[in-house]
Amino acid sequence: PSAADLRDQLLQALAEHMLPSAFVMLESLPLTTNGKLDRKALPVPDQSALASRAYEAPQGKVETAIAELWQELLGVEQVGRHDHFFELGGHSLLAVKLIERMRQQNLSADVRVLFGQPTLEALAAAVGGGTRGVIVPDNLIPAGCERITPQMLPLVRLSQEQIDTVVASVPGGVANVQDIYALAPLQEGIMYHHLAASVGDPYLQYVMFGFDSESRIEAFAQALQAVIARHDILRTAVLWEGLDEPLQVVWREAELGVEVVSLDPADGDIETRLHERFDPRHYRLDIRQAPLMRIACARDPLNDRWVAILLFHHLIDDATSLAVLSHEIEAFMQGSEHTLAASVPYRNYVAQARLGASREEHEVFFQNMLGDIDEPTLPFDLQDVQGDGSGIEEVRQAVDADLTQRLRHQARGLGVSMASLYHLAWAQVLARVTGKEEVVFGTVLMGRMQGGEGADRALGMFINTLPLRVSVGDINVQDAVRNTHRRLSGLLVHEYASLTLAQRCSAVKAPLPLFSALLNYRHTGASRSREGMDGWAGIELLKGEERTNYPLTLSVDDEGQGFAFSIMTSADVGARRVCDYVQQALAGLADAMERATVSRMRDVSILPVQERERVITEFNATRVAYPLDKTVHGLFEAQAVRTPEAIALVHEDRQLSYAELNECTNRLARHLRDQGVVANARVAICVERGIEMVVGLLAIMKAGGAYVPLDPDYPADRLNYMLDSSAPVALLTLGQIPEGLSCGRVATIDLGPEASWRSGPADPVTGQADSRQLAYVIYTSGSTGKPKGVMVEQRGVVNLLCAMRDMVQATPQDRMLALTTISFDIAGLELYMPLICGARTVLLDRRQSHDPQLLAEAISHSGATLMQATPATWRLLLDSGWSGASGLRALCGGEALPLELAQRVAARVETLWNVYGPTETTIWSSSLQFDVNDKVSTRVGIGRPIANNRFYLLDEQGEPVPMGVAAELYIGGDGVARGYLNRDDLTAERFMDDPFSTDTGARMYRTGDLGRWLADGSIEYLGRNDDQVKIRGFRIELGEIEARLARHETVKEAVVIAREDVPGDKRLVAYFTLTVAQVDLEVLRTHLQDQLPGYMVPAAYVHLEHLPLTPNGKLNRKALPAPDQQAVISRGYEAPQGETEILLAQIWAEVLKVERVGRHDHFFELGGHSLLVVSLMEKVRQAGMEADVKTLFEQPTLAKYAAATEKTEIFL
Repeated sequence: PSAADLRDQLLQALAEHMLPSAFVMLESLPLTTNGKLDRKALPVPDQSALASRAYEAPQGKVETAIAELWQELLGVEQVGRHDHFFELGGHSLLAVKLIERMRQQNLSADVRVLFGQPTLEALAAAVGGGTRGVIVPDNLIPAGCERITPQMLPLVRLSQEQIDTVVASVPGGVANVQDIYALAPLQEGIMYHHLAASVGDPYLQYVMFGFDSESRIEAFAQALQAVIARHDILRTAVLWEGLDEPLQVVWREAELGVEVVSLDPADGDIETRLHERFDPRHYRLDIRQAPLMRIACARDPLNDRWVAILLFHHLIDDATSLAVLSHEIEAFMQGSEHTLAASVPYRNYVAQARLGASREEHEVFFQNMLGDIDEPTLPFDLQDVQGDGSGIEEVRQAVDADLTQRLRHQARGLGVSMASLYHLAWAQVLARVTGKEEVVFGTVLMGRMQGGEGADRALGMFINTLPLRVSVGDINVQDAVRNTHRRLSGLLVHEYASLTLAQRCSAVKAPLPLFSALLNYRHTGASRSREGMDGWAGIELLKGEERTNYPLTLSVDDEGQGFAFSIMTSADVGARRVCDYVQQALAGLADAMERATVSRMRDVSILPVQERERVITEFNATRVAYPLDKTVHGLFEAQAVRTPEAIALVHEDRQLSYAELNECTNRLARHLRDQGVVANARVAICVERGIEMVVGLLAIMKAGGAYVPLDPDYPADRLNYMLDSSAPVALLTLGQIPEGLSCGRVATIDLGPEASWRSGPADPVTGQADSRQLAYVIYTSGSTGKPKGVMVEQRGVVNLLCAMRDMVQATPQDRMLALTTISFDIAGLELYMPLICGARTVLLDRRQSHDPQLLAEAISHSGATLMQATPATWRLLLDSGWSGASGLRALCGGEALPLELAQRVAARVETLWNVYGPTETTIWSSSLQFDVNDKVSTRVGIGRPIANNRFYLLDEQGEPVPMGVAAELYIGGDGVARGYLNRDDLTAERFMDDPFSTDTGARMYRTGDLGRWLADGSIEYLGRNDDQVKIRGFRIELGEIEARLARHETVKEAVVIAREDVPGDKRLVAYFTLTVAQVDLEVLRTHLQDQLPGYMVPAAYVHLEHLPLTPNGKLNRKALPAPDQQAVISRGYEAPQGETEILLAQIWAEVLKVERVGRHDHFFELGGHSLLVVSLMEKVRQAGMEADVKTLFEQPTLAKYAAATEKTEIFL
């Protein structure tokens, strides 16, 4: 059967959108060596395989005429009335050409129909209906007029005085003014960035040429001058001074500037030096003078040529314009200029943009698309869209021909443009690097869809950047493709809307950008070699450059047969890396579309194999041999055999040797066995800190049991809950049972000196040395308010002790302080690590652990060489005046380590490690040796996983995220605990199979912590998932605010939380301790306002003497008090003060159209945006003050802006 027969048969059972567009007959299906279908070996369909829709001849004159146009433009022999524009190879540039050709035959049609219902029949039916053509008003300035009046300018509103000012700026005066009209939408944005750039210009472009002779360059300049004479836009200047809004004025004559530069080859390469002199990173064109182009050239005798740089401003061109410009220059150099079609005035486009769809129509469209978007899409946390293009690198690559064919085939089958597929692929990249399923990015529209007659050959800035929203969550891939195509099609009728208008229709508040990534899809056609073009003989293209103010841009070149794309972004992000993501996303889309309905967007990966291998395997190359069949007590016993007389344990004036400790624990272990303790049986222990505590812990493990530590200082209710939950077979106490503890039927065993077991045999207990047995069950706080018991196995503890021993290089000469409550799992390191390597454990009591003076004395008197503590304890010690201990190796963990604290501790000890790990993965899982000489980092990282631990940063689908992208941390390896006692539901939720490990039965733990991979394989800790709060639509990372507040010279510690003390009134509250007696709260708020956007500045500030801590030494957030009235700083109205503030307040009120402006009012909160900034800057200059755009963004309150402006004036 033919392809058409197969298609017809399927049509009886399937919807049309599910039908294949091509059918390829094979003798047999290609198979892999495993006997499975080899999809990659399936051949690309040729033309004969395409199943055109059942052919039905066009009906009527209109269908027949349009069919002929399709045949000509699409290069096909036959077009039926049911054929589909995009299935036959159509795209947006061909759509422009088609609509233009239809206009020439008086077949007017709405371009939206072509994208929404792209069949010949539907397009023909729409001819003459549904369109609302824009009548371009005539240019009313007659040649030779003596004065231009407001009535002559239908495309701009100007007073007579303003017109006279404009005319006075033009060389030759009124005789040289051809037209005056407003800026087009994107011209307004480019104009803003031109004014915002203090050095250079992000939108000044250049091309460098090599010429074989001086006469050749003269001919080139003459040809360009002739083209300038043909096109209004090339004789256009842009003015703004003394005007309410910027405008453009067309000169009747404008002479191209050609500068000959004298450069000596002895001083360096001519091409390089010419570029350096006119580099747009520091060079600017005066855009008030036409043409906005110039040539600079220099003789290059060493290469026997002339080198020239052609500078041209983006205000007057786009990609299509440059192609037309190149063609016309070639025509003049060949003497074939008579073949050129008549030029098209740029005013036609301005009229379309100004008089087409109304502002209200634009607003309705963008509010529907963006109204519920309250978070910006900021990939890699890039949010500076005010940049000048410096610091940006570009990488370009071609798309594989086979992949291109697969994508084209799928696009035609779905009846969508290739642009839709690239937009969807880019959306998938952005989704994966932001963690969002709904993303917004800027797309560059051609601006020629409704540009009127001759739009496809007109010169000028037609393109426009507008936001596109794309959904890439749990959605079928084909549906996502169609939705993206539909969204792009919907944008077309609004291609003249301003970006500012679109952004203001979202719920993202200025000055925060709605997006920081851009996609520029261009139809460049197959590139022609200039050597093969007669008009370009003797001219060599040396280089050119594109720049943008966006920090991340994907540019796609549709070259007809193939594709190439480039990424422009900062070197820190890495353009090559992002290129790889795009390539992977395209391949993933092709695979997914070929799998048809079973594929979901969330399954399309962007991570290249090499990077996936890096973050999964290379960064987790932690396998180290350790005694995995041993137990903690077994390692201690072996050490006791090696060094029986060495001191093992010290507490106050008591001490035990290794032999004594071993014998004592053997006696108790035998007694516990007699009391019914068997493997994995739980035994609770509730004693004060002392030698008996350590004896009890070791003995429980020797008996085969798992200890359940109960701190006697904990509230009785909590202790009783843990007793009931753990159901121990015995409870170890010392003397009297703690008050309030309900033992019930649990057998109690006294550890006192008169206990009967002390006279029992000291022979070792045998038969209970399985490394998969439980070592302990420790209770941690739970989200329900009830603590949960974490079951930790012997193997995990042994691995931890061996890894940490090797990391700190512990020796028998070491003395380690043990100061942490045994209810905090990190106590295990302090107690046991010294005991497996012949060192000494120095046990401190509760008073010594909490009193910094006593702690300092203990460090000194004990000769401690190792100490572990939480950040709160280290800070307490330092603040008491501790001068340090040069031989002390310090570990800090339990919560985030602030940078300033790390620097203070590291300066006073031999070495500092920041250690990290949840209880569920056995004490510590990663470590970072702090570099006191690191002056670059702004946070202390958590380092790399320790031996036999594995770290994964995964998205919501459980897939690895790219490097540098924030995601949730999962921990695998030998430290993963068994789970939660009696909580199978919670265990299943937090502990899961490790899909990335090859080890049988490997599991991983979901931490709830956020982090991102750094280039060296270490991890930057970003706080808890629940530390991310959302206020007024903004997602806020509390840790960032805390870090900034802690940098103030008077602040010792800082904590920020979101409180909702009044329902519906969620606000940020800062709590802090001071290094001084007191501080003005306004000073702290100002400190934060200078560094953070307004929505991240707390509303209230609470001074505390000490931050409340839990018994484990961690911050107790629940104990932070509600702020009182004194803690709240009101931003009430305060009248402007001083001449500058008063004058600026009047200007702000006029520009923003508000009644009054107070000194603490915020320009953007009052409705300011980038286009109003241009008006504001001009009015500020007219008032005689220095105006700087960046200053306004950095200091957006009236008082601060006025102060900065005054400083600028003084400086000048």
